[in-house]
Amino acid sequence: MRARVICLLAGVSGIATSAVAGGVERAPFSSGILFQEGDYAEFSLGYGDPNVSGVLGIGSGDALSGYLTYSLALKKALSDKLDLAIILNEPIGADINYPSGTGYLLEGTTANLQAAAITGLLRYEVQDNISVYGGIRAEQAKGDVSISLGGTPVYLLSTNRQLAWGYIVGAAWEKPEIAARVALTYTSDITHELNSTENGVATGSFETTVPQALNLEFQTGIAEDTLLFGSVRWQEWSAFDISPAAYLTAFFNPQGLPLAYYQSDRITYSLGVGRKFNDTWSGAVTLGYEPSNGDVTGNLGPVDGFKSLGLAASYTRDTMTVTAGVSYFQIGDATTSIGANFADNDGIAAGIRVGVGF
Repeated sequence: MRARVICLLAGVSGIATSAVAGGVERAPFSSGILFQEGDYAEFSLGYGDPNVSGVLGIGSGDALSGYLTYSLALKKALSDKLDLAIILNEPIGADINYPSGTGYLLEGTTANLQAAAITGLLRYEVQDNISVYGGIRAEQAKGDVSISLGGTPVYLLSTNRQLAWGYIVGAAWEKPEIAARVALTYTSDITHELNSTENGVATGSFETTVPQALNLEFQTGIAEDTLLFGSVRWQEWSAFDISPAAYLTAFFNPQGLPLAYYQSDRITYSLGVGRKFNDTWSGAVTLGYEPSNGDVTGNLGPVDGFKSLGLAASYTRDTMTVTAGVSYFQIGDATTSIGANFADNDGIAAGIRVGVGF
């Protein structure tokens, strides 16, 4: 139970960390659900509110909207050595809204990316302290964009909702006596072929790839009722772009740049300490870091790395644990493709998770 509670603390910290993490990621995969004891279910709800504004002669106003995200997961022990997990969540997303009336070049520009995924996983204990796991993910995605120049709409994009598939594989080593575990997970890319309607005219289709990722998660007891935990996550965001045909040749895009893109891959780090105070209450402190790389960014994602500090607390009664967390972010400065400077931005994120063993 001690490890379960503190792992839940780590998981809620993960909800908060995703508020401004690399690319359009909102729910990085975690293997934690697979290691819960017995049969187990959980529901999570997260809220992110990045405050991101820039200047190009005139201030842009806050360009990134706040958003809600959710996760529902079930873990079932099929035998002493085999476990099943099913996860429903929103792995990626974006909400951009440049306020009208500011005089900023892109005022009135909006963009929305929605996705939902269901993942099925099996974990098999090869030996007492070694296990392997893997499964498939089905992901739906769609997007809508409206670009304005000086408050006048000049480009519209709408796509269908398209289903695509990927897979997950991983392995873990454990030493239960000290609550130690190291898990390495590979998440494949998922390529969506989206039918596009641009400026009210069907223009065919284009592909966009949610990139592959490699995630190293670790934890270990460092004192009685105290756990050190963290992760290192790499994702190939340089493989991601959104390039509808009409947008690439639009008069306001003389360089032929994609609608959304990232020049470099991202590595995101997290580290935390959790402590069980008594049979009812536990707490954790977490740090997050994603280095800035100095790349020119697109105008629909004007951020470049972050630093974060998070706090989480957990209340346990019988087989139910309720965990809540909040994080504060300092968002890295960025320069966009039109030369706007986004600096001194920040954000907050919060999450709550209810877990029940049965």
